[in-house]
Amino acid sequence: MEIGIQFYTLRDHCKNLDDFAETLKKVADIGYKNVQISGVCDYEPEWLAENLKKNGLKCVVTHTPPAQLTDDVAKVCRNHEIFGCDYVGLGMYNFSLKREGNLYSDFIKEYGPIIKGIKENGKTFMYHNHAKEFLKIDGKTIMEKLAEDFKPEELGFILDTFWIQAAGGNPAEWIKKFAGRIPVIHLKDYSFEEDFKVFGDNIAVVGEGLINFDKVFEAAACSGVDYMLVEQDNCHGEDEFDCITRSYKYLKSCGF
Repeated sequence: MEIGIQFYTLRDHCKNLDDFAETLKKVADIGYKNVQISGVCDYEPEWLAENLKKNGLKCVVTHTPPAQLTDDVAKVCRNHEIFGCDYVGLGMYNFSLKREGNLYSDFIKEYGPIIKGIKENGKTFMYHNHAKEFLKIDGKTIMEKLAEDFKPEELGFILDTFWIQAAGGNPAEWIKKFAGRIPVIHLKDYSFEEDFKVFGDNIAVVGEGLINFDKVFEAAACSGVDYMLVEQDNCHGEDEFDCITRSYKYLKSCGF
């Protein structure tokens, strides 16, 4: 397994192409070799391919804006081919059991054709979970229903350790449960303090929180995970590059 960094963590440093290019260089200088592109400014696929190559980086998955997916799936897949990425990811879907427009059936109607179109164009759709995917419909979580309703070659999962923990699940157990369809997982830690102002304030640097990452790594190793990507949505006012450096050093101390 290889480690990498989710660029959503660094979104405030990628608001224009010059800053994006500099951030790619900083990430490479820390030691990361793999990236997920998400939350950055607009870019041409040729530009990304050139800057990845320049810094010895590989884009292993994206979070692609929904508007791009609904506009032209074939173009999205062609662009991914240009910068050498096999996985087209969706960052989230705001699932609800009651709200029209966010029902599970709405997701199937909207994204079913997109998921199949991505497969027809030689790529694989990847779904990234938050906590709402652990809501239950007829006794099954939305995660389980997605796994049943789409074939592994059509839909894979970017399992997120923090959001599984936040939903009351065991990250290692869910990784094993989805073995064979999770080439990529997100690593972020779960801390606990007395006063959280908003949900998500308890996201922590990898290795500085409560998640048992020894069990996560063990489960990932036997479940077909290729890439473990550091993501820290909220760095709580700390320097993002310092946070991802500490996560990197922790993972290197674990042998990655």
